[in-house]
Amino acid sequence: MSPEHLDQDTLDDAAGLDDLVPGNDIHDDDNRLRPEYVRKVRDALREKADDTVYDLVEPLHPADIADLFELTDEDERLTLAKAIRDLMSVEVIAELNDYVRELLVEELPHGIVADIAEQLETDDAVAMIEDLDREDQQAILAELDPEDRAAIETALAYPEESAGRLMSREFVAVPEHLTVGDLIDFLRDSRDQPTEFWEVFVVDLRHHPIGTCALSWVLRTPRHIPLADVMKRDQTLIPVTMDQEEVALRFMKYALISAAVVDESGRLVGQITADDVNHIIQEEAAEDAMLLSGAGEGDIHEPIREAYSARVRWLIANLATASVASSVIAFFEGTIAQMVALATLMPIVAGLGGNAGTQTLAVTVRALATNQLTASNRWRSVRREMAIALFNGATVAVVVGIAVTLIFGNAMLGGVIGLAMVTNILIAGLAGVLIPLTLDRLEADPAISSSVFVTMITDSMGFFVFLGLATLSGLVG
Repeated sequence: MSPEHLDQDTLDDAAGLDDLVPGNDIHDDDNRLRPEYVRKVRDALREKADDTVYDLVEPLHPADIADLFELTDEDERLTLAKAIRDLMSVEVIAELNDYVRELLVEELPHGIVADIAEQLETDDAVAMIEDLDREDQQAILAELDPEDRAAIETALAYPEESAGRLMSREFVAVPEHLTVGDLIDFLRDSRDQPTEFWEVFVVDLRHHPIGTCALSWVLRTPRHIPLADVMKRDQTLIPVTMDQEEVALRFMKYALISAAVVDESGRLVGQITADDVNHIIQEEAAEDAMLLSGAGEGDIHEPIREAYSARVRWLIANLATASVASSVIAFFEGTIAQMVALATLMPIVAGLGGNAGTQTLAVTVRALATNQLTASNRWRSVRREMAIALFNGATVAVVVGIAVTLIFGNAMLGGVIGLAMVTNILIAGLAGVLIPLTLDRLEADPAISSSVFVTMITDSMGFFVFLGLATLSGLVG
């Protein structure tokens, strides 16, 4: 349409919304929402200009709308949800940060939450309401259709972070006696099939999965060929109670696109797809990193009280373990008093040992998490880490020993700190691999408490070895 066919109001609206084109003034070069754009939305919310808010948000992708909710203050989110009306889609709900979604869902009427849940896939609906109070859950479930309510209640009955919570109950399953043509006709004629799927599961009379057919095979195979002749009989089955981390490992190991989930009797009850697992992989990797640092879940939207509770207990634990290192220093108080240089060099020995232990710990925890490190190769891994620690310790010892000799003009002091450095880095390497292995064998999460013990050992042993060698060498006294 040419400009002369547009009325002035339309031209004014176009000019006013020119900066709302995604990639222009809405997004920065990293595809994040610009602060100026977020400020416009928040200003409109404060002025109760709902139509302006709607116009500002309408050009956004659902994932960007979810980002917008996370960038606004907690007391603005419900107002934003009401202002954008139909733009508050199930896709937006599914993209929201868990904490933001939980707080928003708590504020919405139960009937609206139920309407949203009915439009979501079961796994997304479960994720939306699983962290709510029992009373709120029951109120929302009461508003659902019986079929949806039964599916969500069944999912909630499974353990948290299990395949039963993660799986989708929308899948295609057919008997093995069909031909390819029968399957194609079934997929075309049935109105109850999922909107997106990549594989068709073939089941026996007991509804046990016996094979899969990729859609590419179905499309390229003549209609008269039986499914039994083209289906892939080897498949990876996921028990409904399997932990989601183990599910992710199986997807990575076998390069799966989707996998059948079976109950205790072996019946097909759901499927898990690669897009679900991608989210889990990111979640588990971030969780391990945060646990190693004792920072809780590490989510910037986590309530202050929960973040405080998660972090302070590890700080108290570190305080207790630090007292061990402090007692070692107190034991050698006389040695330190006779040679002040020892006090100057002590943090170097402990610090480098701590870094070496953290390196080994990170590698070991990751290897355990990805099943690269098992009972079959753990001692080989221990020997490998000790060899690396020996080479690292020797290299650092030479550098530090020479530097200390030149700075303090004392070759004996340089030799003592060099030997202490080799010893402490070896101890750090050993602790960094053995502590998580021991915790894993005791069925404790190595990511949770390994760092506390490794830090205690490297600090206390670093001080003990350095000050002990200084005493025995006759360097002081």
